[in-house]
Amino acid sequence: MDTNCGAHSSSRRDFLVKAGIGSAAALAAGALPARVAAQAAIAAEDPLALSVTQIAQRLRQRQISAVELVNRCYARIDQVNPKINAVVAICRERALAEAKAADEALAAGKPLGPLHGVPFTIKDSFDTEGVVSTGGTLGRRGYVPGKDATVVARVRKAGGILLGKTNTPEFTLGGAARETYNLLFGQTYNPYNTAYLCSGSSGGAGATVAACGAYFDLGSDYGGSIRGPAFANGIAGLKPTYGRSPRTGHIVGYGGPFDSFQETGPLARRVEDLYLLLSIIGGPDGFDAAMAPVPLGDPARVDLKSLRVAWYTDNGTVQASTEVQQLVQRCVGYFSDLGCKVTADRPPKFKQLAETRAKFSSADGGDHMRRMLKRHGTSQASPGLNLGDGVGVPSADFTRLCEEMDAIKSEQLAWFEQYDLILCPVTVRAPQRVPAEYVLPPERGAGYGGMTSEYNTTGWPAGVVRAGTSVDEPGLPLGVHVVGQPWRDDVVLAAMAYIEHQSGGWQKPPL
Repeated sequence: MDTNCGAHSSSRRDFLVKAGIGSAAALAAGALPARVAAQAAIAAEDPLALSVTQIAQRLRQRQISAVELVNRCYARIDQVNPKINAVVAICRERALAEAKAADEALAAGKPLGPLHGVPFTIKDSFDTEGVVSTGGTLGRRGYVPGKDATVVARVRKAGGILLGKTNTPEFTLGGAARETYNLLFGQTYNPYNTAYLCSGSSGGAGATVAACGAYFDLGSDYGGSIRGPAFANGIAGLKPTYGRSPRTGHIVGYGGPFDSFQETGPLARRVEDLYLLLSIIGGPDGFDAAMAPVPLGDPARVDLKSLRVAWYTDNGTVQASTEVQQLVQRCVGYFSDLGCKVTADRPPKFKQLAETRAKFSSADGGDHMRRMLKRHGTSQASPGLNLGDGVGVPSADFTRLCEEMDAIKSEQLAWFEQYDLILCPVTVRAPQRVPAEYVLPPERGAGYGGMTSEYNTTGWPAGVVRAGTSVDEPGLPLGVHVVGQPWRDDVVLAAMAYIEHQSGGWQKPPL
């Protein structure tokens, strides 16, 4: 059942106008800040730098053919991938055949859908029919599924053309300090500076999209795995509300006590594309029983001036660097200038929630991870994969941890009634250099800790959009974390679009 795949192009245009993002003509006329107009000029010269929404329009108007576009994307991948190691599987022959069929269908007056002919990549943790899908684990080195994951199938049905798969750590969880690393394909690097990390676990996805190898990718987020790569690679990414986007066909999918931390969502260069993609991939699929048929709100209908905004730069455990604090405060200022009520505040008991989740997640002694290795025929795990100590807690302690976690989540939800939006850091500092080691020592872990996993525990929608450039790590992007109330993905998207309008958003890397 696809509940969110109806017509929405006109409301999308309203969304862009209201958020301050218009057409190329409006940009040329000086309707937007100069930094945004500069990005539009780059896009006008390079079709690969266009948004999904823009290139889809050009394809429908036959200003460019799907075959030409797929070839351009592959040429870009061939150029940059030896440097960033982000794309780990290619389906060139099939993609070109699908592009040819798409061009023929359009010539016959039969467009395939809102993504007609748009090339994309997919995180290697999702099953793709006829294309190797390893999940970063050695046991699936040659595994070729016979069926697409739900979100992949929906994108392809909408006319998208799969180019290939992007790198992810083993089971999306085994990168540790190396973030996007596994024994099959090795390390993925940041397209803005290849000495730096691209974050994880959707790091290959983020790096490929940022470098214009594909127009979008779909990621999964267990503790920040969409938002971290959006931050490190200077793009836009959304972890939807838990229950909106199915996980069927993902290597860590529906089922089990830990599944409520996992969400699937889109990564793209522009916020406008997140709304389009979420409209396509969202809704129950008849398998993932945690999905709910809640309609996706229209960001164009969000009154930005009326938002009540909370913000913070430390979560009670770690505090962001000076430049990240200043970035968050600058973004808060955008909303203050609109007339929004802004308050320095944060949800209660973050530290207790993190500690309880950590105990809950290790309560089985790592047995769930060892079962995954066995299920997929992997005898050698990546060095960053946490296999636990093999010692589980008594069932009474496990149920107590469940109760404690739910009690804190309820208290935080009650706190959120007084606000519509939270602005905060994604992580405490700019992307860091690729380390030699796989596991973070405790003192480094405390210094580099992210601020994303709390919103996997609550299940609230949370997105990241580029809002600046680092001085501490010159040339590296910086993003801001935007969080909304449950099911208010529309509010998150509207706020992200406004920040993008004010800051300029994605910038093409020099790679």
